[in-house]
Amino acid sequence: MRFMMIVKGTTDSEAGKLPSKELIDAMHRYNEELAKAGVLLGGDGLAPTSSGIRISYPEPGGKPKVVDGPFTEAKEIIAGYTLIEVKSREEAIEWALRMPDPHGFGQGEIELRQVYGIEDLTDDMEFIEKENVLRQRIEESRKA
Repeated sequence: MRFMMIVKGTTDSEAGKLPSKELIDAMHRYNEELAKAGVLLGGDGLAPTSSGIRISYPEPGGKPKVVDGPFTEAKEIIAGYTLIEVKSREEAIEWALRMPDPHGFGQGEIELRQVYGIEDLTDDMEFIEKENVLRQRIEESRKA
């Protein structure tokens, strides 16, 4: 099972305030633990929404709408993520509870969400096989 730990934004992350050296060191140690356990798939911090772009689809079948950031409601904004693969929901929660406060100062909030695989979205075996072939091609192109 794959899970994404979504680090919620704060006024500091939206202002572009970078984490302290202590927090970077703590996150590095945490990521090392995840990697050593073989569950880490990836993770990064995100730039503030002031440099972001939002694309919405306001009308069914209509043209997409492109809006430059910044976006409001810092508590609804994603400031970073960690992607893990674990055996259970409970294990994902255990790992999420071990993450250092992602912003320090007691402002951190982590949302834990299971990532759907193609098998969770359809039982069409032909489509599943096409998707698996596509993912394999992507992985091979990364290695090249």
